Amino acid sequence: MLFATAGSVAVLAVARLLTGVAVGAAVSAGMAAVTDAGGPGRKKTAALAASSAMVLGAGLGPLLSGVLSETLPGPTVTIFMVEMVLLATAFVVVARLDLPRGAGGRGPWIRIPAVAPGGRVAVLLGIAVFAPGITSTSFVLSLGPSLLTHLLGAANRVSAGGLAFVMFLGATGIQFAVRRLRVRTILLAGAAATTASMLTLICSLRFSSLALFAAAAVLAGVGQGLGQFGGLTAISAAVPADRLAEANAAQNVGGYLPAAVLPLSAGFLSDAIGLTAGATTFAIVVVAAALVGGVLVALRSRAESAAG
Repeated sequence: MLFATAGSVAVLAVARLLTGVAVGAAVSAGMAAVTDAGGPGRKKTAALAASSAMVLGAGLGPLLSGVLSETLPGPTVTIFMVEMVLLATAFVVVARLDLPRGAGGRGPWIRIPAVAPGGRVAVLLGIAVFAPGITSTSFVLSLGPSLLTHLLGAANRVSAGGLAFVMFLGATGIQFAVRRLRVRTILLAGAAATTASMLTLICSLRFSSLALFAAAAVLAGVGQGLGQFGGLTAISAAVPADRLAEANAAQNVGGYLPAAVLPLSAGFLSDAIGLTAGATTFAIVVVAAALVGGVLVALRSRAESAAG
């Protein structure tokens, strides 16, 4: 409602803040609710359903907004009216779900998420791979349209929305493709995909190639999808059901914080040294983070093998 009626930047800022709160609730408590609904015998399937639904929705949003903004009158109102209808539908569905009642909160209502001791390694390894992945997709969402317009000559909003959709379609599809693999393999593949994405991004800027930029976006989606699915799967296997939402929240905080800070920093840096140089610097930082994440997963797996 605020987005549709905003008359100032301040109102838009409040709307963005509330959107962030809603997303945080959906990806933390919502994913835990899906895992609860799946039951103890289908934890991996439930993690797949929760993770793939999140990234598929993230892809449909930019595509829908891009198409509506180019084809319908009053796009800034129409888009958000459609979103309100979808949210009302979701509210009805959630209200009718028969979910188990929690044991009640412990401590202050607003607090830093705490993870049960047995699940801390799973959360940390998930963050190590998920954070670089979602940071790379956040870059495509935030600065991708500028790169398309100023470097690659594509100014149509449908192009930007379509690119985001394909990126998250890759994130969705890869999760179904790897659902039978070990968590270690999934996380290592996620780190590799994010690394490949950022290297491809650098090449796309160097050669002003739309095809390479699209490939970088798809690889970024694959990296996020693998990191998110691998992390959620590891968490659901290691954390008690009554602490699952808090563990999910911890992984999301660890992922979304760099995903918010680094693309914003890249934007300021691009204003200072140029879009190409700023994006290249961002890509190098994310590559380093993804490589560190992959090394941590490999070392942990080796330590577990030696202990076994």
